[in-house]
Amino acid sequence: MADVNSHVWDHEADLVSVGAGIGGLAAAISATEHAASAMVIESSSQVGGVTAYSFGQVWIAGNHYAAEFGIDDSAESGYRYIKRLGMGYEEDLLNRNHAEHAPEVLKFFEDRIGLRCRLVPDYADYYYPDFADGLPQGRFLEVLPFSAATLGDWQERTRTSPFVPYGLTHEDIFGSGGIANLLNWDFSIMAGRLERDERCLGPGLAAYFVKGALDRNIPLLTDTRVEEILTGPEGVIGVVARHNGDRIKIRARQGVVLATSGIDGNAEYERTLGNRLDVNSMVMSSVNGAHIRLAGRLGARVASVPDVSMFGYTLPGEEQEDRPLWRNAMTDVGLPHVVVVNGQGRRFGDESFYRSLAFAIDYIDGGSQAHPNFPCWAVLDSQAREKYPFGSLMPGQEFPQDFALKADTLEELAAATGLDGAALSDEIAIYNGYCRSGVDPQFHRGEKPWSKYICGDPNQRPNANMGEVVKAPFFAVRLSRISGGGVAAAGLAYDVHSRVLDYDDQPIKGLYVAGNAAARLDAGAGVQSGLSNARGMTQGFLAGRHAAAR
Repeated sequence: MADVNSHVWDHEADLVSVGAGIGGLAAAISATEHAASAMVIESSSQVGGVTAYSFGQVWIAGNHYAAEFGIDDSAESGYRYIKRLGMGYEEDLLNRNHAEHAPEVLKFFEDRIGLRCRLVPDYADYYYPDFADGLPQGRFLEVLPFSAATLGDWQERTRTSPFVPYGLTHEDIFGSGGIANLLNWDFSIMAGRLERDERCLGPGLAAYFVKGALDRNIPLLTDTRVEEILTGPEGVIGVVARHNGDRIKIRARQGVVLATSGIDGNAEYERTLGNRLDVNSMVMSSVNGAHIRLAGRLGARVASVPDVSMFGYTLPGEEQEDRPLWRNAMTDVGLPHVVVVNGQGRRFGDESFYRSLAFAIDYIDGGSQAHPNFPCWAVLDSQAREKYPFGSLMPGQEFPQDFALKADTLEELAAATGLDGAALSDEIAIYNGYCRSGVDPQFHRGEKPWSKYICGDPNQRPNANMGEVVKAPFFAVRLSRISGGGVAAAGLAYDVHSRVLDYDDQPIKGLYVAGNAAARLDAGAGVQSGLSNARGMTQGFLAGRHAAAR
């Protein structure tokens, strides 16, 4: 431990947030609104974090928009829903703590920073109607378009996304038939918003919080990598960081918040903490598990919950930060005329619900001591290419050379991929029969309202997510493991104030965590789209408020 007076400080604040996504920014804003000073440190050159890469959904049960919409919902119902998803891996108090605070935190940021949201209608919870507390709509929120010009000098330094069409809202996209009907979208709306730099979805959500920090004159220090957390007799007192090659010390009089997102990009952490092999990161290289490294030296407890490998691909020539840009195949494989098969040429999950496939990918067959469902392939026919997008490729656009294998028959395609031709042909014949009836008795593809909304084609009958794979030529795209945009299996254990806990479950004085850096102990084995952004916002608020009161 060090004496606080023995240091020469380059910067000082009551609260220092490490990470400039929604968690770190919310913490800094919350501290400021509770009469403390704050600053934000970001290791990359842009602010907004993984939040800006997301679809920007915020999932909050019992929010006031649902009430205004006449929807009967409550925080208690949301608590029960997440408890059912958690499978016993969640901590009851943390689940309840989030459920009760999230609606209030939403109102707080609307009142204080001008956050503007609206309900996304007809957007069902993942497990509606399977679980009693799932709802057909009412819990998904999105931001209204944000004018990035109001960010001033930070306009270009606030992240946008290579993954989402951030010139459009959910209303624009799904009101025009959704992802399956991309050619029906009104691209003039997108063009106008992009020209005016009005940001929707994740980039819009992140921008609201960046603006909230700027309006409070909270310093945002980019290109600054924290190397060490300093402690004294009263706990955490500051950090040592590297800024533009220089070693600097930043005093944190009342606390440090670790909001660095997940363990993406750290292959060793993915293998030993996430139990996932050969994972490729979708997000910026600065997301690499820094919170584990920094807090671990102070005795912080690392916790994990059951998690899964996402799956995706990289298109030739698409890069970010001088490395391949990995795309999530979640919606691509849920569209009609596409199936996913394993090395035996067999389907192994519901392609329209990524959680089904993702858990199955990591399944270990104890008899053969192997991952039988990985590697795996997306197999599609020419109808899929004619009608639907694939990543950034428009309908009808040819696959790039060396990206997909192509053949005139399924047997030839199987030979090119190393699959069993007879097994693949048999599996596709079985699947095509399911398409004609509209019922998939094996994996229940297309039964979830969420699946129909996110990747179904309303013009496809009798099942919006199922279409026969019959039209040559056929294509196969090998799918790789990817990390799920900062949503990690492992993170730091924490309490109801977002304080980091040690292995005796005691808080480490002055050390907080928010967002994807926090272990998903509030949700356990459950994941619900929009929950990560809500967690970051809520945990950040709680950390900032508590630190301000220390």
